[in-house]
Amino acid sequence: MSKLFQARFATTVNDTHCLPATPLREVAFAGRSNAGKSSAINVLCNQKRLAFASKTPGRTQHINYFGLFAKDDLLAYLVDLPGYGYAAVNHETKYHWNALLSDYLQEREQLVGMVLIVDSRRGITDLDEQMIQWFVPTGKPIHILLSKCDKLNKSECKHALEAVRKQLQQYDPALPDGNGESKKLTAQLFSSTKRIGLEEADNIVIKWLFEAETQEDEITS
Repeated sequence: MSKLFQARFATTVNDTHCLPATPLREVAFAGRSNAGKSSAINVLCNQKRLAFASKTPGRTQHINYFGLFAKDDLLAYLVDLPGYGYAAVNHETKYHWNALLSDYLQEREQLVGMVLIVDSRRGITDLDEQMIQWFVPTGKPIHILLSKCDKLNKSECKHALEAVRKQLQQYDPALPDGNGESKKLTAQLFSSTKRIGLEEADNIVIKWLFEAETQEDEITS
């Protein structure tokens, strides 16, 4: 059973000053409104309503924390960031979201990686690129879930994945010639509805949250 299955709601905040004051590792989930972020969190955690998908896109304006537990011991956090890109949101709200997201992604030391949910039918949009550009300077990894891939045929899936991987190469300084696949910036096909790509995504998140901890334990033992 995945450790993600033990996720529980922990807290919600609307300002970086209110973030949990713990040293526990965090993995953030980000994405445009309607990209399938809430659905991805729910299916990865094997729960139906852990993360709420609002009927009105863009309504969720807070950072939501879900704790991962072993019995009653809190081990790490999954962090659900506000969805972005919904045109009906007013300017003041958009400004607040931008400040909240950029400050959290760039300054949160406990954050070890970002899962970016991108609609496979649209590819990486300008707003998705902004999220990547905020996060790349930290040197921490980004894993893109190309959601709703069940809406594409096999050829379209292959093209969508290749296009995104090629686009990500420009952000990896280890690939100055654009050759090869980035180790810090990765992507996969994903579908919450058809449960495509769950194991791969689960492995990535678990690795980020717990592998370094295991290595430290081995060194000190």
